[in-house]
Amino acid sequence: MSVIRIDDPLEPRLADYRDLTDVRLRRMLEPAGGLYMAESAKVLARALEAGHQPRSLLVQEKWLDDALMLLGERGDVPVYVVPAEVAEKLTGYAVHRGLLAAMHRPELPSIAEVLTGARRVLVLDEIVDHTNVGAMFRGAAGLGADAVLVGARCADPLYRRSVRVSMGTVFQVPWTRLPEWPQAGDALRAEGLHLAALALADDAVSLDDFAADPPERVALMLGAEGDGLGRKALAAADTIVTIPMAGGVDSLNVAAAAAVAMWALRV
Repeated sequence: MSVIRIDDPLEPRLADYRDLTDVRLRRMLEPAGGLYMAESAKVLARALEAGHQPRSLLVQEKWLDDALMLLGERGDVPVYVVPAEVAEKLTGYAVHRGLLAAMHRPELPSIAEVLTGARRVLVLDEIVDHTNVGAMFRGAAGLGADAVLVGARCADPLYRRSVRVSMGTVFQVPWTRLPEWPQAGDALRAEGLHLAALALADDAVSLDDFAADPPERVALMLGAEGDGLGRKALAAADTIVTIPMAGGVDSLNVAAAAAVAMWALRV
Protein backbone atom coordinates (compact mmCIF):
# COMPACT_ATOMS: atom_id res chain seq x y z
CA MET A 1 0.00 0.00 0.00
CA SER A 2 1.16 3.58 -0.51
CA VAL A 3 1.58 5.90 2.49
CA ILE A 4 1.19 9.51 1.35
CA ARG A 5 1.78 12.46 3.68
CA ILE A 6 -0.28 15.57 2.86
CA ASP A 7 -0.27 18.98 4.55
CA ASP A 8 -2.80 20.78 2.34
CA PRO A 9 -6.53 20.33 3.16
CA LEU A 10 -7.37 21.42 -0.41
CA GLU A 11 -5.39 18.53 -1.93
CA PRO A 12 -7.69 16.97 -4.60
CA ARG A 13 -6.87 13.42 -3.50
CA LEU A 14 -8.64 14.15 -0.21
CA ALA A 15 -11.95 15.06 -1.85
CA ASP A 16 -13.80 12.05 -0.36
CA TYR A 17 -13.21 13.44 3.14
CA ARG A 18 -14.09 17.07 2.53
CA ASP A 19 -16.94 18.71 4.52
CA LEU A 20 -18.15 15.56 6.26
CA THR A 21 -20.37 17.61 8.60
CA ASP A 22 -22.47 18.89 5.68
CA VAL A 23 -25.29 16.33 5.80
CA ARG A 24 -27.00 17.66 2.69
CA LEU A 25 -23.78 17.43 0.69
CA ARG A 26 -22.92 13.94 1.92
CA ARG A 27 -26.41 12.66 1.16
CA MET A 28 -25.87 13.69 -2.45
CA LEU A 29 -22.23 12.67 -2.85
CA GLU A 30 -21.81 9.45 -0.92
CA PRO A 31 -24.65 7.32 -2.33
CA ALA A 32 -24.09 8.71 -5.83
CA GLY A 33 -20.38 7.98 -5.61
CA GLY A 34 -20.96 4.55 -4.13
CA LEU A 35 -19.11 5.47 -0.93
CA TYR A 36 -19.61 5.66 2.81
CA MET A 37 -17.33 6.69 5.69
CA ALA A 38 -16.02 4.37 8.39
CA GLU A 39 -14.69 6.22 11.44
CA SER A 40 -12.31 4.64 14.01
CA ALA A 41 -10.25 1.48 13.95
CA LYS A 42 -13.05 -0.59 15.53
CA VAL A 43 -15.60 0.42 12.90
CA LEU A 44 -13.14 -0.13 10.06
CA ALA A 45 -12.25 -3.56 11.43
CA ARG A 46 -15.93 -4.57 11.46
CA ALA A 47 -16.42 -3.25 7.92
CA LEU A 48 -13.43 -5.26 6.70
CA GLU A 49 -14.66 -8.37 8.52
CA ALA A 50 -17.96 -7.98 6.68
CA GLY A 51 -16.08 -8.04 3.37
CA HIS A 52 -16.37 -4.34 2.55
CA GLN A 53 -13.59 -2.80 0.50
CA PRO A 54 -11.78 0.48 1.31
CA ARG A 55 -10.99 3.05 -1.36
CA SER A 56 -8.59 5.01 0.84
CA LEU A 57 -7.75 5.86 4.45
CA LEU A 58 -7.16 9.19 6.16
CA VAL A 59 -5.10 8.92 9.35
CA GLN A 60 -2.98 10.91 11.73
CA GLU A 61 0.61 9.83 12.29
CA LYS A 62 0.12 8.17 15.67
CA TRP A 63 -2.58 5.86 14.25
CA LEU A 64 -0.66 4.93 11.11
CA ASP A 65 0.65 1.60 12.41
CA ASP A 66 -2.86 0.55 13.49
CA ALA A 67 -4.23 1.47 10.07
CA LEU A 68 -1.55 -0.51 8.24
CA MET A 69 -2.18 -3.52 10.46
CA LEU A 70 -5.89 -3.41 9.70
CA LEU A 71 -5.31 -3.18 5.96
CA GLY A 72 -2.98 -6.16 5.96
CA GLU A 73 -2.28 -7.31 2.42
CA ARG A 74 -4.49 -4.73 0.71
CA GLY A 75 -1.58 -3.13 -1.10
CA ASP A 76 -3.65 -1.05 -3.52
CA VAL A 77 -5.27 1.15 -0.86
CA PRO A 78 -3.70 4.62 -0.47
CA VAL A 79 -3.22 5.81 3.11
CA TYR A 80 -3.22 9.60 3.46
CA VAL A 81 -1.40 10.81 6.58
CA VAL A 82 -2.33 14.33 7.70
CA PRO A 83 -1.73 16.49 10.78
CA ALA A 84 -4.65 16.88 13.19
CA GLU A 85 -5.29 20.49 12.17
CA VAL A 86 -5.44 19.52 8.49
CA ALA A 87 -7.92 16.74 9.26
CA GLU A 88 -10.14 19.21 11.12
CA LYS A 89 -10.05 21.82 8.36
CA LEU A 90 -10.75 19.14 5.76
CA THR A 91 -13.64 17.32 7.44
CA GLY A 92 -15.18 20.17 9.41
CA TYR A 93 -14.74 18.59 12.85
CA ALA A 94 -12.02 17.36 15.22
CA VAL A 95 -11.16 13.80 14.19
CA HIS A 96 -10.46 12.48 17.69
CA ARG A 97 -10.58 8.83 16.66
CA GLY A 98 -7.66 9.36 14.32
CA LEU A 99 -8.83 7.27 11.39
CA LEU A 100 -11.34 7.64 8.59
CA ALA A 101 -11.86 5.31 5.66
CA ALA A 102 -13.70 5.96 2.42
CA MET A 103 -15.40 2.64 1.75
CA HIS A 104 -17.05 1.22 -1.34
CA ARG A 105 -20.74 0.55 -0.73
CA PRO A 106 -21.68 -3.11 -1.18
CA GLU A 107 -24.70 -3.99 -3.27
CA LEU A 108 -27.76 -4.34 -1.07
CA PRO A 109 -29.22 -7.85 -0.83
CA SER A 110 -32.80 -8.68 -1.69
CA ILE A 111 -35.53 -8.69 0.93
CA ALA A 112 -35.79 -12.47 0.59
CA GLU A 113 -32.07 -12.91 1.24
CA VAL A 114 -32.15 -10.74 4.35
CA LEU A 115 -35.21 -12.49 5.76
CA THR A 116 -34.06 -16.07 5.22
CA GLY A 117 -34.47 -17.76 8.60
CA ALA A 118 -35.28 -14.46 10.34
CA ARG A 119 -37.74 -14.61 13.24
CA ARG A 120 -37.38 -11.12 14.74
CA VAL A 121 -37.03 -8.20 12.33
CA LEU A 122 -36.85 -4.46 12.90
CA VAL A 123 -38.51 -2.14 10.37
CA LEU A 124 -37.42 1.51 10.41
CA ASP A 125 -39.98 3.75 8.72
CA GLU A 126 -39.11 7.39 7.89
CA ILE A 127 -36.62 7.70 10.77
CA VAL A 128 -34.51 10.62 9.56
CA ASP A 129 -32.21 11.08 12.56
CA HIS A 130 -28.91 9.29 11.87
CA THR A 131 -28.17 8.91 15.58
CA ASN A 132 -31.44 7.03 16.13
CA VAL A 133 -30.77 4.80 13.14
CA GLY A 134 -27.32 3.91 14.45
CA ALA A 135 -28.65 3.29 17.97
CA MET A 136 -31.37 1.01 16.61
CA PHE A 137 -28.84 -1.08 14.71
CA ARG A 138 -26.74 -1.40 17.86
CA GLY A 139 -29.81 -2.47 19.79
CA ALA A 140 -30.74 -4.93 17.06
CA ALA A 141 -27.31 -6.52 17.25
CA GLY A 142 -27.17 -6.59 21.03
CA LEU A 143 -30.70 -7.88 21.59
CA GLY A 144 -30.74 -10.55 18.93
CA ALA A 145 -32.77 -9.16 16.05
CA ASP A 146 -32.13 -11.21 12.93
CA ALA A 147 -32.45 -8.40 10.39
CA VAL A 148 -33.26 -4.72 9.89
CA LEU A 149 -35.37 -3.39 7.04
CA VAL A 150 -35.09 0.30 6.23
CA GLY A 151 -37.97 2.23 4.73
CA ALA A 152 -37.67 4.07 1.45
CA ARG A 153 -37.41 7.46 3.20
CA CYS A 154 -35.41 6.38 6.22
CA ALA A 155 -31.98 7.89 6.90
CA ASP A 156 -28.95 6.13 5.46
CA PRO A 157 -27.57 3.45 7.83
CA LEU A 158 -24.16 3.93 6.19
CA TYR A 159 -24.00 7.66 6.86
CA ARG A 160 -20.96 8.44 9.03
CA ARG A 161 -22.90 9.24 12.20
CA SER A 162 -25.14 6.19 11.88
CA VAL A 163 -22.14 3.94 11.46
CA ARG A 164 -20.30 5.55 14.38
CA VAL A 165 -23.26 5.41 16.80
CA SER A 166 -23.92 1.79 15.82
CA MET A 167 -20.28 0.93 16.69
CA GLY A 168 -20.07 -0.80 13.33
CA THR A 169 -23.04 -3.11 13.91
CA VAL A 170 -24.56 -1.85 10.63
CA PHE A 171 -22.06 -4.30 9.11
CA GLN A 172 -23.09 -7.09 11.45
CA VAL A 173 -26.88 -7.16 11.18
CA PRO A 174 -28.29 -8.12 7.75
CA TRP A 175 -30.29 -5.23 6.27
CA THR A 176 -31.72 -3.83 3.08
CA ARG A 177 -34.21 -1.20 1.90
CA LEU A 178 -37.93 -1.66 1.48
CA PRO A 179 -40.10 -0.25 -1.29
CA GLU A 180 -42.83 2.27 -0.52
CA TRP A 181 -45.98 1.26 1.37
CA PRO A 182 -48.18 -0.67 0.71
CA GLN A 183 -45.71 -2.66 -1.42
CA ALA A 184 -43.43 -2.96 1.61
CA GLY A 185 -46.17 -4.61 3.63
CA ASP A 186 -46.94 -7.03 0.81
CA ALA A 187 -43.26 -7.98 0.56
CA LEU A 188 -42.98 -8.63 4.30
CA ARG A 189 -46.18 -10.60 4.50
CA ALA A 190 -45.10 -12.70 1.50
CA GLU A 191 -42.11 -13.77 3.58
CA GLY A 192 -44.41 -14.99 6.37
CA LEU A 193 -43.90 -12.10 8.80
CA HIS A 194 -46.53 -10.75 11.17
CA LEU A 195 -46.40 -6.95 11.08
CA ALA A 196 -46.50 -5.42 14.57
CA ALA A 197 -46.56 -1.62 14.60
CA LEU A 198 -45.37 0.16 17.74
CA ALA A 199 -47.77 3.06 18.02
CA LEU A 200 -50.35 4.77 20.20
CA ALA A 201 -53.90 3.77 19.25
CA ASP A 202 -57.18 3.06 21.01
CA ASP A 203 -57.22 -0.51 19.69
CA ALA A 204 -53.54 -1.25 20.49
CA VAL A 205 -52.59 -4.28 22.55
CA SER A 206 -49.98 -3.93 25.27
CA LEU A 207 -46.48 -5.22 24.62
CA ASP A 208 -46.85 -7.48 27.67
CA ASP A 209 -49.87 -9.21 26.14
CA PHE A 210 -48.34 -9.42 22.67
CA ALA A 211 -45.07 -10.88 24.01
CA ALA A 212 -46.92 -13.48 26.10
CA ASP A 213 -47.89 -15.38 22.93
CA PRO A 214 -46.09 -13.82 19.97
CA PRO A 215 -46.28 -14.96 16.36
CA GLU A 216 -43.46 -17.20 15.18
CA ARG A 217 -42.02 -14.49 12.92
CA VAL A 218 -42.50 -10.80 13.73
CA ALA A 219 -41.55 -7.55 12.03
CA LEU A 220 -41.50 -4.70 14.57
CA MET A 221 -42.38 -1.46 12.80
CA LEU A 222 -41.23 1.88 14.25
CA GLY A 223 -41.65 5.40 12.90
CA ALA A 224 -40.06 8.81 13.25
CA GLU A 225 -39.81 10.83 16.44
CA GLY A 226 -42.88 12.97 16.98
CA ASP A 227 -45.05 11.82 14.09
CA GLY A 228 -44.54 8.09 14.62
CA LEU A 229 -45.47 5.60 11.95
CA GLY A 230 -47.06 7.01 8.82
CA ARG A 231 -50.66 6.35 7.88
CA LYS A 232 -49.76 3.86 5.12
CA ALA A 233 -47.42 1.91 7.37
CA LEU A 234 -50.06 1.69 10.09
CA ALA A 235 -52.61 0.52 7.56
CA ALA A 236 -50.30 -2.34 6.61
CA ALA A 237 -49.91 -3.57 10.20
CA ASP A 238 -51.50 -6.79 11.44
CA THR A 239 -51.34 -5.65 15.08
CA ILE A 240 -50.73 -2.31 16.78
CA VAL A 241 -48.66 -2.68 19.94
CA THR A 242 -48.02 -0.12 22.66
CA ILE A 243 -45.49 -0.09 25.50
CA PRO A 244 -47.23 0.51 28.87
CA MET A 245 -45.89 3.75 30.36
CA ALA A 246 -45.94 5.45 33.74
CA GLY A 247 -45.33 8.91 35.16
CA GLY A 248 -47.50 10.73 32.66
CA VAL A 249 -45.11 9.86 29.80
CA ASP A 250 -46.85 8.66 26.64
CA SER A 251 -43.88 7.25 24.72
CA LEU A 252 -40.13 6.62 24.59
CA ASN A 253 -37.41 7.74 22.21
CA VAL A 254 -37.71 5.52 19.14
CA ALA A 255 -34.38 3.76 19.74
CA ALA A 256 -35.34 3.07 23.37
CA ALA A 257 -38.77 1.80 22.31
CA ALA A 258 -37.15 -0.55 19.79
CA ALA A 259 -34.81 -1.91 22.47
CA VAL A 260 -37.68 -2.51 24.92
CA ALA A 261 -39.75 -4.31 22.29
CA MET A 262 -36.86 -6.44 21.07
CA TRP A 263 -36.05 -7.43 24.65
CA ALA A 264 -39.66 -8.45 25.30
CA LEU A 265 -39.78 -10.52 22.09
CA ARG A 266 -36.30 -12.08 22.35
CA VAL A 267 -36.12 -15.77 21.40
